[in-house]
Amino acid sequence: MFWVARQSGFDESKSWQLSRSGHSTSSGHKHGPPTIRKLSRRLSNFLTPWQTVVITMLYLYIARNLGKLLGLECPEPLANLYTRSYFRATWVTTALDAGFWTAMRIRRKWLRDLCSIVFTAYYLLAAEQADEKVRKVRGMLTVEHLRVSWNKGTTPYLAFLTNLMRPQFMRYPPRAIRIPRPPNSDYKQPVNGWLYFDGPLSALKNHTKLVLDIPGGGFVAMNPRTNDDKLFAWAGKTGLPVLSLDYRKAPEFPYPYALNECFDVYSTIIASRGKCVGMSGEVVPKIVITGDSAGGNLATCLTLMVIEAGSTDTRKYLGQTSLPIPDGLVLMYPGLDMNIGNWMSDEQMSLIKDRRMRKTNKAILRRKSMQYTLAAGTPHQSEEEDNGSTPNITSPPDVTSLQPVRPTSITLPSPQFSAAGPTLLSPITPRKHPPPEHQSSGSHHPEPLKTRLAMSSMISYFNDRILSPEMMRAMIILYIGPHNRPDFSQDYLLSPILAPDSLLSQFPKTYFLTGERDPLVDDTVIFAGRIRRAKAAAHAQQSSDVRLRKEFDDRDVVEVTLIPGISHGFLQFVGVFPEGWKYIHRCSRWIEHIFAASEERDLNSQITISTPGPSGYLSSSSRGGHQHHQRRRTESSGDEDMGLEMSMSPRGKREEERRRKEKLLKEQLREKGERRKDTGMRRQKSMVSLASEDDLLGRRMLGLVGPLTRNTEDDD
Repeated sequence: MFWVARQSGFDESKSWQLSRSGHSTSSGHKHGPPTIRKLSRRLSNFLTPWQTVVITMLYLYIARNLGKLLGLECPEPLANLYTRSYFRATWVTTALDAGFWTAMRIRRKWLRDLCSIVFTAYYLLAAEQADEKVRKVRGMLTVEHLRVSWNKGTTPYLAFLTNLMRPQFMRYPPRAIRIPRPPNSDYKQPVNGWLYFDGPLSALKNHTKLVLDIPGGGFVAMNPRTNDDKLFAWAGKTGLPVLSLDYRKAPEFPYPYALNECFDVYSTIIASRGKCVGMSGEVVPKIVITGDSAGGNLATCLTLMVIEAGSTDTRKYLGQTSLPIPDGLVLMYPGLDMNIGNWMSDEQMSLIKDRRMRKTNKAILRRKSMQYTLAAGTPHQSEEEDNGSTPNITSPPDVTSLQPVRPTSITLPSPQFSAAGPTLLSPITPRKHPPPEHQSSGSHHPEPLKTRLAMSSMISYFNDRILSPEMMRAMIILYIGPHNRPDFSQDYLLSPILAPDSLLSQFPKTYFLTGERDPLVDDTVIFAGRIRRAKAAAHAQQSSDVRLRKEFDDRDVVEVTLIPGISHGFLQFVGVFPEGWKYIHRCSRWIEHIFAASEERDLNSQITISTPGPSGYLSSSSRGGHQHHQRRRTESSGDEDMGLEMSMSPRGKREEERRRKEKLLKEQLREKGERRKDTGMRRQKSMVSLASEDDLLGRRMLGLVGPLTRNTEDDD
């Protein structure tokens, strides 16, 4: 028994020694094999530990980016597509999108907002991971993804940073406002909005001008507070009230709910003469409509609805009354075509290549011509195409059969200017027969060259970092809704680019601001070309005597500004794209120019109406002539908010209207003088000094109007 116990103890000690020796053999020396230890001792004489760490990290970086350092990698296409400042801004916006989409599943709001900023900081350093995250999310977009991405500016941390970086334009904060619906509307819920005005509400009674802004956001997101940068700047720079609509979004309120909201707001403002926003209600206010992206679509469609309002007996029977056309439009990178097509048609290219707009569209034409050059390696582009005359293509007539008809001026939609217009409604051009030597052959021969084959901007910039085709597809589907089936080739209130020439000829002065690398840039140049062509045709028909006809000026109709190296939405992130401020200020100058031109037209119309004819009576223009921008009082049930008015003869009404306008003009001139004194811009008077240009022009116009109307007394 003793021997067995001793034998077992011997076995345990032996196994412990074997396991210990095995452990030492498997682990080895803690400083490595003998060869490595010898090399380490030699290197320690030349390198310190921190130098070893730096060399190791440098080796890892070179091993990972060897192709980029040697120029073997493909260049980043978007880096050459955009300017350096805009590409840097898109790098920040991509990191923000990736960070907010990563944290969007967190339920607690405070934790979600905090994690969004933390994840954004990570993606700012890991740019490749941010691009990959955004690419995967855009492949399966939902309305939640779009709203998280576009409403991130209202989160507390980003809102704080934006307010900190924005210059102070206003002393008064924006006010939430609700606009009632007109009595004849199909809807009863009031429309929400935000009023930006640098002054007390009581000062609104002294204003007769209003900026009506319709914000973008793909019809599904973004309220006016996401556009604080431009709205603060416009209200502060111009001193005018800016009403930005918070229309209801899709998919909860699909097309055309938002458009009807905008139309009802415009109708209420006109019917109440501005009382609904705090104005005095004495005269119909002058209105400039602005819109960006999807808001540009709604602003354009709203103008079309205003032009059509009360234009037919059927509309009048349904209760519609004619509305004054807005004084002007300012559209920023608008989306005007819901048809996403691949190729440019001859009709579209003829508008882009118009001789009068060739300087503005030069970069776009060059890039469309270079599409084939870059793909096939053509040495140079065709000069014959650029120097050739553009075909004079007009809108198609009412087609009831398949018989060929001549293109004429029409009142129907124009699908040939859309990206996916059917050929049946396009103007039918005669087909050129092949030469006699090919008539006996059954082979197909191509058509003669009209314009170079070119892709649409939506396909050319399909990898845009701000607006991709997947996002456009999601927005269109959500905006239309599951129960609508609109005709994409006919509904010009969905795609304003289809609007007929009869409506475009009545459009007010329109300004466009778009980036040259915007996927929606084709919508801008094509629609601007259509307005210009319709206005030119209407101008040619106004006067039969060519000698008495005023020369047509494109700048009086439409102005297009294309910014090189910039894509979509650059006014939304001026905090990381400081160049956007100068374009915001440019839009404010456009608004001031529109109102100044409207005042000049009103003064000229007053002089024309008050000029006596050869027999001592008023001229025929005052009796039957129609002024383009003449404002009419709307006879609607909205007059119940305006108070009682005494009936008077037409001549008495004209006298009262004239006195009121003269009084408002004097008040405006007095306000301008006081404003100059407040800003310290005083002019030293002398015996030979003249008054300011505005005061001199105002007194001159008042001096002309007084004797012509046989009324020189002071209305004050």
